[in-house]
Amino acid sequence: MRGLRPPAWSARERAAGGAAVAGLAAVGVLVAGCSTGGTGSRDEGAARSDEAASTAPVTPTPSASLSPDGGTALKKVDPIALLKGDPKIGERVKADLKPCAADAYPVDTSYGNLTNSTAPDVVVNLMTCGDSVGIGTYVFREQNNRYTSVFTAEDAAVYATIDRGDLIVTKQVYAKGDPVAYPSGEDVITYRWTGNKFVQHDWVHNDYSKAVGDGGIDGSVPAPSESPSN
Repeated sequence: MRGLRPPAWSARERAAGGAAVAGLAAVGVLVAGCSTGGTGSRDEGAARSDEAASTAPVTPTPSASLSPDGGTALKKVDPIALLKGDPKIGERVKADLKPCAADAYPVDTSYGNLTNSTAPDVVVNLMTCGDSVGIGTYVFREQNNRYTSVFTAEDAAVYATIDRGDLIVTKQVYAKGDPVAYPSGEDVITYRWTGNKFVQHDWVHNDYSKAVGDGGIDGSVPAPSESPSN
C-alpha cells in the first residue's frame, strides 16, 4: 500500500491492503478535524503558560543502548505515561490508548537531540493497531528532571522522525475522491528548535503518480492482452 508511511518507516514493515481502510476509519473517531488535503491541526512550540504541562517524571529503565559518547546507558522513559499525562492530548484519544495485545501499545519512540536539552528529547508516534497508521506525533523535552510536551500533531497518516537535529513530520495528503489506500501525495515539513519552540524551516510537497504501482489506482491487475495465434 502506497503512501501510508514516509521512507523512514522502511525499518519496520507495516501491514497493508484492506486493513488500512479500517485503520483510517478509526482515525476519524480518534482525531477530529482531519480535513481533505492540507496538513491538518498542528500545535507548534512550547506548552502555553496558562496550560498545565505534562509532568511525567523521568523514569530510567535498564537499556543496552549507549549514549552518543559511547558511555552511559541511555535513560529511557515510559512513552505511555508521557501520553496519558499530557494535557494537550484529548480525552478521547487517551481513552482509546490501549494495548493491541497483552501490554504492547501501538507507539514508536525515538530519542535524540532536538532542543539542546541536557537529556535526549523523546519523539512518540501513536498509531492504530493492526495496520500501524499514524494518528499522532508528540515531542517531549526534559526540564528540571521532568518531561513536558513541546510539539503535537494529530492527523491521519502522520509520522515524525529525527534527522540530524531536525524534526521531520510527514503527512499524507488526500484529494477529493482519493481511495484510502492511495493518497495524492505527501507533505514533508522540517522543524527546528528556535528559542523555546519549534519553527518551520522547510516544506516539501510530493505528488504521487497515479499511473504506476499496485496495478492501477483501484488496486486491480489489468487482464493480460491476448497474443495473436500463429
